[in-house]
Amino acid sequence: MKKFYVTTPIYYVNDVPHLGHAYCSVACDVLARFKRLDGYDVMFLSGTDEHGQKIAKAAAKAGIEPQALTDKVSQNFRDVLKALNVSNDDFIRTTEERHIKACRVLWDELLKRNELYLGKYAGWYAVRDEAYYGEDELKDGPNGKKIAPSGAECEWVEEPSYFFRLSAWGDKLLKFYEENPDFILPHSRRNEVISFVKSGMHDLSVSRTAISWGVPVPNEDKHVMYVWLDALTNYLTAVGYPDTQAESYKKYWPADMHVVGKDILRFHAIYWPAFLLAAGLEPPKHIFAHGWWTCEGEKMSKSLGNVIDPYGLIEKYGLDQTRYFVLREVPFGNDSDFSHAAMVRRINSDLANGIGNLAQRTLSQIAKNCGGAVPKHGEFTDADKGLLELAQGTLVLLQQEFEVLAFHKALDLIWALIAHADRYIDEQAPWALKKTDAARMETVLYVLAETLRHIGCFLLPFVPEKAGMLLDQLAVAADRRDFAHLTDACALETGTPLPAPQGLFPRYVDEEA
Repeated sequence: MKKFYVTTPIYYVNDVPHLGHAYCSVACDVLARFKRLDGYDVMFLSGTDEHGQKIAKAAAKAGIEPQALTDKVSQNFRDVLKALNVSNDDFIRTTEERHIKACRVLWDELLKRNELYLGKYAGWYAVRDEAYYGEDELKDGPNGKKIAPSGAECEWVEEPSYFFRLSAWGDKLLKFYEENPDFILPHSRRNEVISFVKSGMHDLSVSRTAISWGVPVPNEDKHVMYVWLDALTNYLTAVGYPDTQAESYKKYWPADMHVVGKDILRFHAIYWPAFLLAAGLEPPKHIFAHGWWTCEGEKMSKSLGNVIDPYGLIEKYGLDQTRYFVLREVPFGNDSDFSHAAMVRRINSDLANGIGNLAQRTLSQIAKNCGGAVPKHGEFTDADKGLLELAQGTLVLLQQEFEVLAFHKALDLIWALIAHADRYIDEQAPWALKKTDAARMETVLYVLAETLRHIGCFLLPFVPEKAGMLLDQLAVAADRRDFAHLTDACALETGTPLPAPQGLFPRYVDEEA
C-alpha cells in the first residue's frame, strides 16, 4: 500500500487554541482523510511543543512547575482536535520519554559526525519566538529595545553553548533546493528561503545554560537543547526513531508533508533539513507554509479582544460548516480574513443552496415518486452521460489539486459538479416527466443519485459528518465509501431501499440581525 505521512506543527503551549491552530489542523485532517480514501496508508501526527524559556517563565509566574503547566495546556490542544473532528493517528508531547530519548540520540549522532562544537554564544535572542537573530535583522524599538522581524523584543544573551555547523551547509542546502524544487510550498515561499541562505549562514547555537527547562544535553549537566532542535525532532520520534529499523520508521520516513505557519518556515526549511542531512537522515519531501488569519481586517490580538475561538464558531455555525469555511474562503498558503458575514454567505450560498438543495430536491423526489428506493434506469442520453462522466472524471482532477494542497481549487471542482447537476435537474425536470414519461423520470433521478454518491465521497474529507449523512441517505455501505469504489461496477443498485431524506445544511439565520 502507498504511504503518506503528514504533520501539523507541534503547537507551543503558551496560549489557548485559536483559529490559526484550527485552520492548520483541519487542513492536515482533510489531506489525511483524502489520502486514506485514495488508498494510502496514512500516518497523521499532531502534538505540543512544551520546552523553552517562555514556558519556564509562564510557569514561574503562575507559581507552578513547568510540567504541571504543560500537562494542562497540552490537554487543551488534544480537546480542540477532538472538537474539530480531526483524525490524527498520534499526538506527541516533547516532554514524553520517547521524545527525549530520540533527541539525545540525534544529538550524539551529530556530535559523532563533528557537526557540533562547544563555544560561547553572544547575541540577540527573542524569548517569544525562541529564536536567535542577527544584528542586521533587528530594528530599534522604544526604550532602546531591539525588535525582531516578528515584533518580539530581543535580549542580549551571553552563555556557553554548543553550536551546530550551519555555516557549512549553505551550499549543500541550495543544491538540495535545486534538486527538489517542490520541497518548499507554495512556490511563492521558496525565494525567501533561498535568499536567506544565500545571504550567508552562521553557525547556530543549539544549547542553553541560562535555563533548565528542556531536554538535557547528553553528558553535559548544565546544558539543555535549543528548543527548535528539540521540537523538530518530534517528527522522527513519532515514527520510531532512533530505531531506524522499526517497521513504522521504514514505512513512513521521510515525511511526505510538514504543514506549518509561515512564521516558522525558516526553522523547517533551513534548520531541519540541515540537521537531518548532517545526521545522515533523509529530509522530508515537502514543507508547506500557510498564511495567517486576520479578523474583520484587523490582526488578531488579545488586547483587541478579536481572537477567534474555534469552539465559538462550532457552537454558532456548526462543525462541518466551520471546517468548510476555513478552507474555502482563500487559497491555502495565502493570508486570510475572517468575517462573520463571509461565513454566513458561504453557509447559505454554498452549503444550504448548493449541495444541501441538490440533495434535498433529488432525494425527496425519489422518496415520493420511486417508492423510496434507488430508481431504475434505462438507456442513458448524452445529457446523462455528460453528468456521469464529469462525476467520474473529477477524481483525477482532485488528486492533482491535493498534491499541492490547493483545497480551494478542489472545492471549486466539487462545486462545479454540483452546479452541473443543478442545471441538469432543471433542464430534465423530473417533476414534469412524472406525468409524461415515468421511466425517463426514474433514469434522471438515478443519474442524480449516482452523481450525489460521487459528491458525497469527494466531500468526506472536508465535511465528514454531513457527507456521511448524505451517503447514509443513499444507502452506501461504510466499506464502499473510498475512491476505489467510484466505478460503474460499484454504482447504486436499483431497488435498494433508501431512508427518509433529511436536510443536510439548513440556512443560517442570524437571530440578532
